[in-house]
Amino acid sequence: MTTTPRETPGGTLRVTPNGTPSEAGSETPGVRLVGDLVSRIPEFRGVYENHVFRQGGVLPHVFFWDVVQDTVRSFLGEAPDAADWRSTLAFLEEQSCRGVLGVDEVIVTSFLGDLPSPQEPGHAIVHQLGPVMAAKFVRIRPLG
Repeated sequence: MTTTPRETPGGTLRVTPNGTPSEAGSETPGVRLVGDLVSRIPEFRGVYENHVFRQGGVLPHVFFWDVVQDTVRSFLGEAPDAADWRSTLAFLEEQSCRGVLGVDEVIVTSFLGDLPSPQEPGHAIVHQLGPVMAAKFVRIRPLG
C-alpha cells in the first residue's frame, strides 16, 4: 500500500490511496480508530478534515466530541446530512468488542462519557447502545 506524506506540526501525516489518514510514528489505537471510522463512515470525512486542520493532527478524544454531537443530532433527526446514528453505534460496538485498551479508552471516555445526560435532548440514544457499550456505559454512568 502506497502512502502520500505531508508534513504537519505533529509529524508526517500519511494518507493511504483510499483516503484513510494516519500519522507516521503516532499510529496509536485511538488514531487508528479515527481512521477506521472515517473509512467506514465517509460522512465523517469533513469533520475529520476540519479537525486535522484545526489541531494540526489527529487528537482522538477531541475528534470524538464532534462524533458525539453529530451522532446525537442524527438520532434526533436534526442533521439529515450527518452519518446515520445507527451506523456509528454499530461501528463503535464492533470496536468495543475487540477489547483494545486504547480504543476502549477513547470510546468510553470521549463517546459514552459525552452522551447526553437524562435531562438533555437525545439521552434516549443510550437505550440504543449495543450490549458491550451499554455495559460500559452503565459502569461509568450508573444514573444515566
